Amino acid sequence: MDFEYKMALVVRKDLKLSPGKMAVQASHAAVGCALESKKKGKHFKEWYREGQKKVVLKCDDEEHMDFLSDVAKRNGLVAYMVTDAGLTEVPPGTRTCLGIGPGPDNIVDKVTGSLSLV
Repeated sequence: MDFEYKMALVVRKDLKLSPGKMAVQASHAAVGCALESKKKGKHFKEWYREGQKKVVLKCDDEEHMDFLSDVAKRNGLVAYMVTDAGLTEVPPGTRTCLGIGPGPDNIVDKVTGSLSLV
């Protein structure tokens, strides 16, 4: 099946999160993006209808994540930043993950195409 829409979930590799913590942070980003996208009417129906494609990618650090968020917003995409409560692996207020989209595959790739998969 060919997908026309996707969501990108970008985690910070400098934090060295455990696999479980990373999965939870990416899940928070996915839910946040989906809710915001549905509320704003930005590609949610199309993305949901075709199966909610998601990719999990890694960025260098918080500065890189901020840059990606800005680029996503300039391209008309939802950008949802996850800030951790600090109950387990990282201090309170640590920004761990950025959700981007959902949006057209080619636009999401403009923002995240240079990043590696987790």
